[in-house]
Amino acid sequence: MTGRTVLVVAHTGRPAALRSARLVVDGLVEAGIVVRVLEAEAEELLPHPGIEVVPAEPGAAKGCELAIVLGGDGTLLRGAELVRDARVPMLGVNLGRVGFLAEAEREDLGEVVDRVVRFDYQVEERMTLDVVVRVNGDVVATNWALNEAAVEKASRERMLELVAEVDGRPLSRWGGDGVVCATPTGSTAYAFSAGGPVVWPEVEALLMVPISAHALFAKPLVVSPRSVLAVEVLPETPKGVLWCDGRRTVDLPPGARVEVRRGAEPIRLARLHEAPFTNRLVAKFALPVRGWRGGPHDTPEAVEAADLPEAGELPGSPGTGPDSVVSPRDAVPGPKNP
Repeated sequence: MTGRTVLVVAHTGRPAALRSARLVVDGLVEAGIVVRVLEAEAEELLPHPGIEVVPAEPGAAKGCELAIVLGGDGTLLRGAELVRDARVPMLGVNLGRVGFLAEAEREDLGEVVDRVVRFDYQVEERMTLDVVVRVNGDVVATNWALNEAAVEKASRERMLELVAEVDGRPLSRWGGDGVVCATPTGSTAYAFSAGGPVVWPEVEALLMVPISAHALFAKPLVVSPRSVLAVEVLPETPKGVLWCDGRRTVDLPPGARVEVRRGAEPIRLARLHEAPFTNRLVAKFALPVRGWRGGPHDTPEAVEAADLPEAGELPGSPGTGPDSVVSPRDAVPGPKNP
């Protein structure tokens, strides 16, 4: 054994994901790396010597070098819950549709295993959100999010009346379906669907995006990462609900206050390649770029070398810009093998 341990998380309810996870587990074990899997997934992954089984709890990744997460964005957000407290990097393999959080695609599984075995990857940090819920001034819940914290109406038949606040000052009152507070990572998720801007991952900022708001001023906002956003559910309105990454909920009675600020703990993502985020955006949203011939200083050779993906083509590299990029040997716990 190499003294290295890798957590493998998969959406085992899908046969394709299960097959992919077995390939990854077998490749890592064959290389002498201890594989850790979750109890709920262990039986389907056919455990054998070289596999550890742990409960699906925030401490599941403690002591691991890396977590490989196979599935769609929902599975990757579940993986983020497991790695955050342990500060372990997560390498996502997209087995879903869009997969903005993923680093690789299904066809890259062989390369993923090979690069992990050779310790050939880098680690970047992504902003998160810390969320506090107050009722009558008392803290009743705390939570966090990688993508977004969304305050939404709890019933379909009535609008939710809210007052938005930035840095301790009231901004506007909105009636509608709610408000999304997002990170740059989450700008291509729920915030995008609500009409928010796409923010490049290396930009440090917080977003506030109203959802179907009935108001003259209801534009998406981009503010400083040092700002504090707040949303108050007005006393005369029906109760609301807070969703963090679409996975964790808190009921919001009339009069509740939700405060959102930059998270103290980032999420670490492992990267195999470097490529412009623009390439990834073009591929994931099938944006039309045919006919582009480059900027004023680009030669025809440079344009050809840019190798932009065609619409709908998913590149093997994600091109997600880092807040910070470091060598994995300096970024992960455990032994540093030569």
